[in-house]
Amino acid sequence: MGYRDQFGTDTYVHVCNRGAKKLPIYREEGDLWRLLANFFYLNHQESMPENWIRKLKQSGLWTPGVYSWPKEWEPRAPLVAILAFCIMHNHLHLVLKEKVEKGIPKFMHRMSMSYSKFINEKYKETGSLFQGAYRSRVVTDDAYLRHLAIYVQVKNPFELNPKGLRYAIENFDTSFEEAKTYPFTSVHAYATGEDNPILDKDIYGEMFAQPETFMQLARDTMLYKLEALDVCTL
Repeated sequence: MGYRDQFGTDTYVHVCNRGAKKLPIYREEGDLWRLLANFFYLNHQESMPENWIRKLKQSGLWTPGVYSWPKEWEPRAPLVAILAFCIMHNHLHLVLKEKVEKGIPKFMHRMSMSYSKFINEKYKETGSLFQGAYRSRVVTDDAYLRHLAIYVQVKNPFELNPKGLRYAIENFDTSFEEAKTYPFTSVHAYATGEDNPILDKDIYGEMFAQPETFMQLARDTMLYKLEALDVCTL
């Protein structure tokens, strides 16, 4: 993928990448931990050390869900700020802010190529894991940025409910608690106020300084979604 997107530094962008032919982008849970590690370690302006994963394992720093930048490496310099993320069965969502010129396309290229190579080598497959280039949409106002915080981090996990999205919304409190335990979305950081090494909360840290503010917006947004579902059935 070339640098087709020229977003400009400090631009907020919603990014979505789907599996080729809408097929799954993972086979087992361990694959998703590797993808999250890519979010953290490959979000760096400089080239990574050769065999960087092996070096992390040798240093005892390779633990699922735990991310630590080795002191012997040059200081971490992110390409993007990752404000929010969610990994689903056959696609992923990210809310990004470009920190350096061409930071988003470079990050997406490095992250997706590394993950595709990992999957192909692990399962002895060939070909593209993702469906061409990622899709992106520039965020133009705060209202859309707020909407994305819920769409990416709450609505997507709600859709994983085996009883369906409507049931999940109608039982919001239970569904929200369940979403907080889903490790492959960043909702926990905003629902509890805790830090996540992958995230740079950036403006979301101001919008959702209090977990109650985030939860209330999530409730209002999902109830509005439920009303829209009801209209569609009339």
